[in-house]
Amino acid sequence: MRGAVEIRVRGRVQGVGFRPTVWRHAQALALDGEVFNDGEGVLVRVAGARSEIEALVEALNREPPPLARIDGIELSEYPQALPSGFRITESVRGAVHTQIAPDAMVCAACAAEIREPQARRHRYPFTNCTHCGPRISIIEEVPYDRAKTTMRVFPMCADCAREYADPADRRFHAEPTACPACGPVARCLDFDGGDLAADRDAVREAASRLAKGSIVAVKGLGGYQLACDATNETAVARLRRRKRRDTKPFALMARDLNIVARYCSISEAERVALCSPAAPIVLLEAKGRETLPENVAPGRDTLGFMLPTTPLHLLLLEDFATPLVMTSGNLTDEPQIVDDGEALARLAEIADCVLLHDRAIANRVDDSVVRMMAERVRPLRRARGYAPEPLVLPPGFENAPDILAMGGELKATFCLIKDGQAILSQHQGDLEHAAAFDEYRKNLALYRGLFDHVPQAVALDRHPEYLCAKLARTLSADTPLIEVQHHHAHAAACLAENNYPRDGKPVLAIVLDGLGFGEDGVWWGGEFLLCDYRNYQRLASLRPVAMPGGAAAIREPWRNLYAHLRAGVGWENFRRDWGALPLAQYLATKPCASLGAMMTTGMNSPGASSCGRLFDAVAAALGISADRQSHEGEAAAALEALANRAGADDAPYSFAAREDSPGLRVLDPAPMWRALLADLAAGTENANIAARFHFGLAGALAQMASTLAGDRGSEPRFTTVALSGGCFQNRLLFETIENLLRARGLEVFAHARVPANDGGISLGQAVVAAARFVSEPRSL
Repeated sequence: MRGAVEIRVRGRVQGVGFRPTVWRHAQALALDGEVFNDGEGVLVRVAGARSEIEALVEALNREPPPLARIDGIELSEYPQALPSGFRITESVRGAVHTQIAPDAMVCAACAAEIREPQARRHRYPFTNCTHCGPRISIIEEVPYDRAKTTMRVFPMCADCAREYADPADRRFHAEPTACPACGPVARCLDFDGGDLAADRDAVREAASRLAKGSIVAVKGLGGYQLACDATNETAVARLRRRKRRDTKPFALMARDLNIVARYCSISEAERVALCSPAAPIVLLEAKGRETLPENVAPGRDTLGFMLPTTPLHLLLLEDFATPLVMTSGNLTDEPQIVDDGEALARLAEIADCVLLHDRAIANRVDDSVVRMMAERVRPLRRARGYAPEPLVLPPGFENAPDILAMGGELKATFCLIKDGQAILSQHQGDLEHAAAFDEYRKNLALYRGLFDHVPQAVALDRHPEYLCAKLARTLSADTPLIEVQHHHAHAAACLAENNYPRDGKPVLAIVLDGLGFGEDGVWWGGEFLLCDYRNYQRLASLRPVAMPGGAAAIREPWRNLYAHLRAGVGWENFRRDWGALPLAQYLATKPCASLGAMMTTGMNSPGASSCGRLFDAVAAALGISADRQSHEGEAAAALEALANRAGADDAPYSFAAREDSPGLRVLDPAPMWRALLADLAAGTENANIAARFHFGLAGALAQMASTLAGDRGSEPRFTTVALSGGCFQNRLLFETIENLLRARGLEVFAHARVPANDGGISLGQAVVAAARFVSEPRSL
């Protein structure tokens, strides 16, 4: 029986070779009709035997292109006649309801092609096809067609045009396709604009200079990078000095897995992540047979490796049997540079020469970073290779209105809800830097245009001074603003990515981070929240401790150490009982009396229930980054690395639990401090002290969760615990508490698609706003 059907395919189906896949299957099944892109995805109109049409749909579900993701296929009868044969027709504009693919690592076929001496694209650094190459980094409008990307300035030669027009070719409608005859050109320049390669291969010239110890600025896929030989300690030190990056670890790039394995252990899941189309930086345990200079990743027991992400990187590393440092092209904490003129002007003080090209970067996209924890790869920074792939929202959000969520101030992202999906932006950086905030506003306008997004509500953090929150208030006077508490947003993001239904029962969220604006005049950061998407109740927290000097306490961990000792054991008791410790002598050199007076009066000493500041204080007690930490999380990461040296430990420190006020329990680290000081006096190894702190904290958190679950009689108050916040990037803490919670019979939710840190809170804000938009908060 014959018929005609219209097949609507939704998801990531544009710019990934979906139409030629449909064409090939339709040709093989002798079907008539057409396929084209439009604002909602891909539309197929097909006529033929019903069994063959069903076979086509089955083939699309079973064998989509490598970069495609099908979110739904809808069939309806098509009443009009279709011409014989099957063809691919032009894109149709309309309301945008489709997805834009992330940039993808060079595929195996293109990698083989650039290595083949007889191939037309031999050693061509911009080789790509429908299965790999730039996407979001070059797009300016939708639909995703060449004329709406930065490739529009490169007219295709006859050979490329023939491939582009042939549905049987893997470059059919590969919008960035090019070759040496018609595409972008790489050049190796000095910072006066002089051509260092002349008629020679520019990539080979850059590689030669790297081998001799130079620092080279490299124009990557989504921004400039700074490269040097990672085995050259002098070159690494020079890069640190010039970039003004004191201790933060450098990312590394290696030619292949064999080289990575010389320096790190690699699990199967980590190998899959390294080789995936997203090609993120993967944090690996530095347990190889060889070591790199200490200044590559000072104080860490992990190294962040990635494989070559583009043909240019592949060619650059082909003769390197050792890794390259491949860090962002900027001064520390500033956004990665994307403009050639700015690179030549601003990177001259860092690099010795520049490897650039003339394909413009439309949208800055940083490298993504992931870490293997509890047998899953979890994102620490979500950018290249992942964004802007949307997340399908849980049951109950199918008809959610269009929502814009502004995110936070640090590790900023924003999020759009549209068509039951959450579109999370790539990492935007720290908005306290003017250039990062400018980039944030640019990308926000771009995304709203790309996705034809008109929000019915805007979600924002309750902190009145966040720049993104201030921006939200200027967007539209007629659009409702929905404020979302910082830690509730963390919790909601974790629920959403674990597909927890909108009307599910409340769960306990343990949210551990640096700081978030609380509701009681105290900075929060160690919270136990009973919550759903609409509302939350604070059941417990870490004991609030003053932050003498406010923001200065974040930069100078010794301040937190002093405040915790004062709160935990009493300053006079500390000086009496532990005055002989080197720690006491160190603190005697600090203006502790002035800080004590500030804390007594409350002047510039806000209270904070912050787990991040507790980590800083313990690290400072062990002499780690005590005077100053040059980047967020430096002290905590070094403390984790130290704890990992201790191995198993059977003597975790104790924390005290008490009821601070009706309905609010407090977890007090005072007993932990007394035991830690006793260990210091006894000469216990610092690694053992660090391990006892980690295990003690995890045990106290798990016991508090268990207590809260059972404080309503025989029926548990909750059966699920969600873990969120930047402190859960600590693998030792995360894996320990997860095991302890599961052992107590509790289900555990954690992040595996968006970061646990502030890079994920825009998702949480968005789903909280969506849930509140359609119903009133219920009592918990």
